[in-house]
Amino acid sequence: MPRSVLSIIGLVVLALVVTACGDTPPPSTTPASESAAESPAEESPAETAAESVTPSEEPSTGEGRLADVQERGELRCGINGTLPGFSVLDADGNTVGFDADFCRAIAAAVLGDSEAVEFRELTADQRSTALQTGEIDVLIRNTTWTVSRDTSWGLFAPTTFYDGQAIMVNSTQVDATSIEELDGADVCVLTGTTTEQNLQDAATNAGIELNPQTFPEAPDLYDAYTAENSICDAATSDRSQLTAQRSGFESPDDHLILDDVLSKEPLGPVVPLGDDQWFNVVKWVVYASIEAEELEITSENVEDTAASTENPVVQRFLGVTPEGEEPFESGLGLEPDWVVAVISQVGNYAEIYDRNLGPETPIALERGLNSLWTDDGLLYAPPYR
Repeated sequence: MPRSVLSIIGLVVLALVVTACGDTPPPSTTPASESAAESPAEESPAETAAESVTPSEEPSTGEGRLADVQERGELRCGINGTLPGFSVLDADGNTVGFDADFCRAIAAAVLGDSEAVEFRELTADQRSTALQTGEIDVLIRNTTWTVSRDTSWGLFAPTTFYDGQAIMVNSTQVDATSIEELDGADVCVLTGTTTEQNLQDAATNAGIELNPQTFPEAPDLYDAYTAENSICDAATSDRSQLTAQRSGFESPDDHLILDDVLSKEPLGPVVPLGDDQWFNVVKWVVYASIEAEELEITSENVEDTAASTENPVVQRFLGVTPEGEEPFESGLGLEPDWVVAVISQVGNYAEIYDRNLGPETPIALERGLNSLWTDDGLLYAPPYR
């Protein structure tokens, strides 16, 4: 067959193919929004998780939490709110207590005003979410420092209160002076705390069986414990909490706190992960309260001391430049005299402790481990230099 004929046949076949392709229906032009409405996309785990938590109530400045707090003009501090001696409302509706005062100390350092605090009461189950979502700037709510919390909740600042778990019984109803004598007892305990697991561990170590009766909040727990027909033979919590709660009972002397120490409970502030500057600020507010006690600087003498001292260590600590030196820069991003604001408005560690937990209060807790290192305690502040 001549080559010219083959060429003509090839052109005809090509034309037929092109025509067939042109008859193919065009792709759908349904808008993406309509398509999504007809066939909802499956949510990813990350999206679901994001919707399950409450985000921060206002956008960040992008400059860190210190800048956010200063821009807002108020510190959001997560507290218990129902624990006498640590954080509770007084007769005038003011939030008072050891933990509440450390919230005020941070506000004094950052804002110059110890009263610029919004206290947010949180249950044990709520506190980690409030911290992780940015609802609060700092958590100071009798929270035990543990490895799992340290790696997932946030960053733990220095311990402000060294405690230990204990057990309390009504001595008029339960004849026991040690945990070994509580075999088979029903024990009131809070959920979402370290105390529940500690209780089981202590029972195992003592070779006995204890039956935990769990409660979500402390008021419910102690109402059940003190009820006439109580479902609990005992209650367990940190020794400080048991002592504080007992002080409000109708007959506090009837309730015996056993000598057994079930665990170590270091309690202190916690800040969200990811902001080293804010972590440093909170750390050094705690350290400043301890250092001030060691230097015998109080709310009564701090301003006079700042004006008259010639001790260069004290001068730097209080924001005064020693003669012949350049102004000291701490790197915290605070005013040079921030320590004066903290101590003058809130007090040093001893003042905070004595005001809320000391011998002149109904709780009257001995300082014990919460004494300065010079008094055989565990409180120790690094040098401020």
